[in-house]
Amino acid sequence: MNNETMIHDTFWNRYRKLVKHEMIPYQWDVLNDAIDINIEKERDDDFIPNEKSHAIENFRIAAKRSQGDHYGWVFQDSDVYKWLEAVSYSLMYEWDEDLKKTADDVVDLISEAQEEDGYLNTYFTIKAPERKYKRLGESHELYCAGHFIEASVAYYEATGNEKVLSVARKLADHICSVFGEGEGKICGVDGHEEIEIGLMKLYHLTGNDTYLKEAEFFLRQRGKDPEFFDRQKAADAKDPIIAGVYTFPKKYFQMHVPVEQQDTAEGHAVRLVYMSTALADLAATTNDKGLADVCRKIWRNIADKRMYITGGIGSTVIGEAFTLDYDLPNDTMYCETCASIGLIFFAIQMLRIESRSEYADIMERALYNTALAGMALDGRHFFYVNPLEVVPEKSANDPGKSHVKPVRPEWLGCACCPPNLARMIASVDKYIYTAKEDEILVNLFIRSESDFELNGHTVRIKQECDYPRSGKITFLVSNNGTNPVNLKIRIPGWADDYAGKVDEKTADIVSDNGYWNVAIPGGDHRIGYDIQITPKRWYCNPKVSENIGKVAIARGPQVYCAEGADNGIGLHNLNLPADSELSYEWRDDILGGVGVIDAKGWRTDANDFGEGLYYTGNRPREEECSIRLIPYYAWANRGEGEMRVWLNEAK
Repeated sequence: MNNETMIHDTFWNRYRKLVKHEMIPYQWDVLNDAIDINIEKERDDDFIPNEKSHAIENFRIAAKRSQGDHYGWVFQDSDVYKWLEAVSYSLMYEWDEDLKKTADDVVDLISEAQEEDGYLNTYFTIKAPERKYKRLGESHELYCAGHFIEASVAYYEATGNEKVLSVARKLADHICSVFGEGEGKICGVDGHEEIEIGLMKLYHLTGNDTYLKEAEFFLRQRGKDPEFFDRQKAADAKDPIIAGVYTFPKKYFQMHVPVEQQDTAEGHAVRLVYMSTALADLAATTNDKGLADVCRKIWRNIADKRMYITGGIGSTVIGEAFTLDYDLPNDTMYCETCASIGLIFFAIQMLRIESRSEYADIMERALYNTALAGMALDGRHFFYVNPLEVVPEKSANDPGKSHVKPVRPEWLGCACCPPNLARMIASVDKYIYTAKEDEILVNLFIRSESDFELNGHTVRIKQECDYPRSGKITFLVSNNGTNPVNLKIRIPGWADDYAGKVDEKTADIVSDNGYWNVAIPGGDHRIGYDIQITPKRWYCNPKVSENIGKVAIARGPQVYCAEGADNGIGLHNLNLPADSELSYEWRDDILGGVGVIDAKGWRTDANDFGEGLYYTGNRPREEECSIRLIPYYAWANRGEGEMRVWLNEAK
């Protein structure tokens, strides 16, 4: 079931060109320390390294091309691997011989840094060869290996480079020889899930069952031996590799119970969704109904009780983690860019398990909001944390909000998010459709052309749209086979009004788990789909204490926010009446072209009673005002200022 897709979409090609022409070269300069930038700590912690990247130089030292010591996080290698993966996808939609030459040189460098037995990690090769695999709770060795394997699969598919695949297989074979249940093997897991995703991708490429079984071992072993990291720490009684990791509870690592018993989203948010991504991939690949049920339970907990309206996840800076059901603070949350990217990975694998549009709904929500908000419109500034409420003075002076940045830094001491976002955007074509044996799910509405090989015949789909600016979508479908193919078009969960035509005849749209099923017989066919996209008010479950009496505005998949650049200071004093008209207008002259929403509201007069804190008497005076909202992804592109998603609602 092969799928090749070319994107022609105005919105997404703007971002994909940004990846190719801004993000990739900029990040290459950063990784080589060839650019003078300010690298910020993602929060106020003294141990965060932020003098330089040094990522490429670490490889040069490990490869014995130069001399020196390792600098940066123990997982710094993964920045290079994600950059290489982003390059891979960009070459698939815009070939660049010079960029390929640079990437080939990186592959050569990585190959030279790889040790004879297949081991690959610059920190331990340079700094602590005697500690390999002895501190897995914090070492990130398998995490980095997983990212390299992912990048290798992508680069091989893009260029046919045999060396990168050879290095990846050598590394994977080494890991399979070291880890497992056999005699003399390490029966343990990495503190940060990722190797499981890489091994599954390598299995899908090569068909080698060894990689599938090793991924399954790592997944099923997690939580079986909760004291594994503690025993390793006691045996390797040296300075920590990452200070403070072992102060976190077992659920931080998803080690609190065996994976088959996990039914809530616990611990470090990125780790949880990376584990869930691999788990769903394994369940779909092997048709394991038990693992599929585990994935559903974790998904339900995220979607129903632990996810922000923007698709952000992670409620606390402490451990970058989930906390408890309905605990969703807007101004101290974490909502790491990588976490929403991981949620997108999880969603696309869930669509392989079952055709339910809810997975695509949340994938779209995370993609159009938190993920895109992780980068500035110039492709050179990035958020690690994606808040729903910001007051710059509080970020500067409240130690509990040092992670909440009012503007995007040029780079971060922990730089996992920028290259992760680059590879996500560059590969967005892979999320538009999910092809199965006799059906094609339309998950995202992106102007594109796609070819599918299904059961020996070709199905070609041309999607015409200007979404989400407009909800008018046309599918031109050509089926060269004799058997019909089911084209299942997503009915967005936020949509109230939609209509369809098949070959110019009005069709009844009946929901099949959130999809409109259109049987496509042989030949050429035209499907018209019109979704009414209008601004809508959204309310939060009253169990979320932070949002009582508040309202959020969204239009289609895009959540909107109020920003100081349009509304001045003191956004907490804005009140949006429940009956105020929400007026939408497209503006080419703002933020590179966005739709804005205007409404009449009220502003509480903060100066109505002087400087004192408390008083008795009448309520503060309110005066009429205009409120302007912009898409959340576009905030913080006009200088430092306040921002707020949830507004007070006036009755």
